[in-house]
Amino acid sequence: MKRVIVLGSTGSIGTSALDIIKNNRDDFEVVAISANTNEKDLLKQAESFNVKNIALSGKIPESDKIRFTGLHSITQIIEETEADIVVNGISGAVGMAPSVAALKSGKDLALANKETMVMAGPLIKILAEKHRSLILPVDSEHSALFYLMEGKKREQIDEIIITASGGPFRGYNKEQLENVTAAQAMKHPTWDMGYKISIDSASLANKGLEVIEAWRLFDISLDKIKVLVHRQSYVHSIIRTTDMAMYAQISNPDMRLPIQNALYYPAMKAVPSTFLDLAGKDLSFTKPDEENFPMLSLAYKAAESEGSYPIVYNAVNEVAVQALVDGKIRFTGIAELTEEMLKLDWAHTAQSFDEVLEIDQKARLEAEKVIKVKNK
Repeated sequence: MKRVIVLGSTGSIGTSALDIIKNNRDDFEVVAISANTNEKDLLKQAESFNVKNIALSGKIPESDKIRFTGLHSITQIIEETEADIVVNGISGAVGMAPSVAALKSGKDLALANKETMVMAGPLIKILAEKHRSLILPVDSEHSALFYLMEGKKREQIDEIIITASGGPFRGYNKEQLENVTAAQAMKHPTWDMGYKISIDSASLANKGLEVIEAWRLFDISLDKIKVLVHRQSYVHSIIRTTDMAMYAQISNPDMRLPIQNALYYPAMKAVPSTFLDLAGKDLSFTKPDEENFPMLSLAYKAAESEGSYPIVYNAVNEVAVQALVDGKIRFTGIAELTEEMLKLDWAHTAQSFDEVLEIDQKARLEAEKVIKVKNK
């Protein structure tokens, strides 16, 4: 029986992970869970799964049942709980420290937090190797690539193709995009997700982050990583081998598939909700509109520049998304702010996780200054 820690247990990844465990109780035991501020649902989950180790990181809890609280509660709960695998479903840069803690403690990492690899991919891989821990991607695209590439030599891979739904504004021109609202950006056509990742999907920043994540996870050169818009969201990723054949992972869009695959790895078990009958289905693919959605091309630029540019891309995007939600910038301002910040000198390569966080914080402060000036 695998002992599982679920971080961000009240979010979309966390609830899906717990749903899998609920239906496979003979195979898994939940030994710790965490949330940011959703204390009510966290306590319900703790009762349902008989979990004693509970962390609430974003506020002072009202219940005395929650043992771990505050800023460092999540890393503390990882370090003090015996477990085999950690599901990191925390969104944003704050999810990097728990990934580090999981690997340092010798636990396998089921990784849905793409920022971990974007910000500190090389350091994370060194850490995983040192502690002999597995990094099992949980993003649907990267999970698909993980299995498509398994057993293949890197020299056999001609290119990898990550698919994108195109978000709610597919086909919009720049003038239309200038007038869209944060609420509209949060309405993803396929997935039910939190506001940050939904807005990222609308701007194609999410796909940009996934390109950087794939580059760092799979040691594939950037020129071999492509993106195609696939509105139906059945094909999650494709690889093209050197003989020019293409191999795709195809299923109904359901995050329980990559999460369950990570939990059972290297074994597999049926996920009935992902069964797809292709009869009568149309599969269409188009190139992304990088002119009107420049966050994708800016991600490639950040990765090509190396140094700390990927850290800055992520940090500034997070600041910009919050500014959109707060009504301080327009939707198109996300890319404008990111491009402006990437023009600064971020050539230094972080040598430690502390340095990564320092650069992340510096980029955020610089971005916030620009927003403040523009709102005077």
